[in-house]
Amino acid sequence: MKTYREHEIVIVGGGTGGIMVAAQLLRRNRDLDIAIIEPSDKHYYQPAWTLVGAGAFDMDETIRPMVDCIPARVTWIRDKVAAFRPEENELETVKEVVFTYRYLVVAPGIQINWGAVKGLPEAINSKGVCSVYEPHMAPYTWKVLSSVKEGKVLFTQPNTPVKCGGAPQKIMYLADEALRRLGVRKNLEFHFFSPGSVVFGVEAFAKTLRRVIKEKDIQVHFAHNLVEIKGEDGIAVFDVTGKDGKVTRKDVAYSMIHVVPPMSAPDFIKNSPLAIPDGALKGWLDVDHHSMQHTRYPNVFSLGDVAGVPTAKTGSAIRKQAPVVTDNILKLRKAAELDEEPEALNTSYNGYSSCPLVTGYGKMVLAEFDYNNEPDPTFPFDQSEERYDMYVLKKFGLPWMYWNLMLKGKA
Repeated sequence: MKTYREHEIVIVGGGTGGIMVAAQLLRRNRDLDIAIIEPSDKHYYQPAWTLVGAGAFDMDETIRPMVDCIPARVTWIRDKVAAFRPEENELETVKEVVFTYRYLVVAPGIQINWGAVKGLPEAINSKGVCSVYEPHMAPYTWKVLSSVKEGKVLFTQPNTPVKCGGAPQKIMYLADEALRRLGVRKNLEFHFFSPGSVVFGVEAFAKTLRRVIKEKDIQVHFAHNLVEIKGEDGIAVFDVTGKDGKVTRKDVAYSMIHVVPPMSAPDFIKNSPLAIPDGALKGWLDVDHHSMQHTRYPNVFSLGDVAGVPTAKTGSAIRKQAPVVTDNILKLRKAAELDEEPEALNTSYNGYSSCPLVTGYGKMVLAEFDYNNEPDPTFPFDQSEERYDMYVLKKFGLPWMYWNLMLKGKA
């Protein structure tokens, strides 16, 4: 039997975006009635998993209880969304609870599709097949990395959007340095496989990465998309797209392979009326690229990895999107209280995102850019250069900022 509940603001997702918006809303109005729908009892600082996979960060430091992260004045609903009915301003959960709302924020993150690569679910986290894209897998990555002695070490990137687009390369650069320190790098070939045609989309930073790749003697293979893992045989199978558009298959043997799995919007978003119906961003949540407001349902907003905006899916992007969503919801709410037509939502997101590109232990390039793939720097120096202080920011400063400022609605 269905039950019915009502909250003024319902937020789907207790990740970075959902919690930041809730915290920022409450800092501006403590009396708001907000509920967060989130099934997980743990909250993760995911940007550190690359460092965990390289043996440079403690996995336990990336995990906190969800109850300690969700603002105290927010109602936490431990459930999952089953269906959206935006025409009726309601949604239904798996537990058959129907929630009515005045404003909806959708921020459930991204879906990792391990099964999209044949053999990967059976092979992952065993026999040299690793990834830093799940919390229980990152420590195994370091176990494999610190024990490989010879052969080919492969790193892949899928033909889909991914969270933290720099992560496929960051773990590769750290692995190279780790194996040099262990004295076995000379016995290993490093290979990077990408379905794309460039190492990074912003040329100002790509030129530095090309130099790093050359210095580290990494062989790069563009137009290669991983389609199968033969775990028992130690073989990775790639679709290779030729200049004529024809696709051929290639088998590559490995001693170790770090896989970045294909990703997509969650199924319950893709199959909902909130999704983009067609085009390059089909399936992602349909929002205006600047106001983060849904293009068809004005009381619905989105941010984070699920949002159908053409920029990198990172926590830094969320940090810039959250104030936009917060401000625009409050503008709509004020107009409704005054029984006025809402003004144009001119609080705007410019597509800012950041990829902290760790190129070794103690070295990092801080790539910051906007919708136009133009640099959007924070600091008054050349951020395309490798710097030690940026690595310190990555390892120590950003985690502290995340737990103590971002999730508290202060940054």
